[in-house]
Amino acid sequence: MLNWILSQTKGDRVIWIIVLLLSLVSLLAVYSSTGTLAYKYQSGNTEFYLLKHFGIMVSGLVIMYLTHLVPYKYYSRLSQILLFIAIPLLFLTLFLGTNLNEARRWITLPIINLSFQTSDLAKLALIMFLARMLSKKQDTIKDFVKSFLPIIGSVVAVCGLIAPANLSTAAVLFGTSILLMIIGRISFGQISLVLFCGLILLILLVLFGPRRETYKSRIGTFFNKENATAAQLFQSDQAKIAVATGGLIGKGPGNSTQRNYLPHPYSDFIYAIIIEEYGLIGGFGILGLYMIFLFRCIRIVTKSPGAFGALLAAGLSFALVIQALTNMAVNVNLFPVTGLALPLVSMGGTSIWFTSISLGIILSVSKNVEENEDEVPTTGNTVRPANYKVITT
Repeated sequence: MLNWILSQTKGDRVIWIIVLLLSLVSLLAVYSSTGTLAYKYQSGNTEFYLLKHFGIMVSGLVIMYLTHLVPYKYYSRLSQILLFIAIPLLFLTLFLGTNLNEARRWITLPIINLSFQTSDLAKLALIMFLARMLSKKQDTIKDFVKSFLPIIGSVVAVCGLIAPANLSTAAVLFGTSILLMIIGRISFGQISLVLFCGLILLILLVLFGPRRETYKSRIGTFFNKENATAAQLFQSDQAKIAVATGGLIGKGPGNSTQRNYLPHPYSDFIYAIIIEEYGLIGGFGILGLYMIFLFRCIRIVTKSPGAFGALLAAGLSFALVIQALTNMAVNVNLFPVTGLALPLVSMGGTSIWFTSISLGIILSVSKNVEENEDEVPTTGNTVRPANYKVITT
């Protein structure tokens, strides 16, 4: 059975193992952290959210498997279609989206009544589109009109539409875009212009945006805790209690107490619950898995025979790891409170599914790397594939 499973899955085996380990941790953590939610909305049926989350995780693995079977080159053209769909959806969400937690981030799909976070689609579409543009424009990469304007236009459009309702997601996507531009040999002067535009947009949102009071409160609370109210400090204080009481080995699975006080312990603050139940060993274990994942993705990038595949794997892996590190930093009080989930661990439907698509695309690039390594001789005069292209900085 194991041999058959291994024969059906291609790409980096270590990434497959990391995904399975994070999925297992997710099931345990979500089951533990949704107890209060179950008693509040499901009459104490604690298995309800576990079974629901298990179904989402399994469907995510199926999506990842199917995505990794598709040759990654097809995602180049698909990126254009997705971006043309994502931008109007972001407009629609910004003005007509479902208002949850004082933010319009979701569109509720009719009939099935499923809340769909459009920024997840836009994030995937933008990274794929940037990888396409940067790989195709390498010969004119320094040209401001031919190369830079289409690239910066897509970044500003997508991040600008996400930012009013979800600044943290926009910031992570913007940072990922900057890293991709650096790898894609965009000039330092042009990148400085992008950073300047991003800074102006950030200032405008914090001072005049629809959620300006929330941003000011969170930033002010983080940097000036002495003058903050108990209500403003509540989330960060409860997370610190969870981390502090976890100790080295934790309280054990299912023994968290802060899950009864932390808001969204199954999503935004799931890492604090993991540390409380599994201790610093569990916390560092999760961090280590993401770092190994990043290392394996960088290995894929350096071995990829094509510029598009390298940029695609780099962009998607950077986005996932930066989001994970941001979530963990918030949980241990290194960053102000945000609404970012922990990829593949936090409870959530569309977040897990789009994360699975990203992982499937990375594995598709990895599969191509393995196929090219099988074709290229390891000794003598090495013959590179016809599509081989090296990106130099």
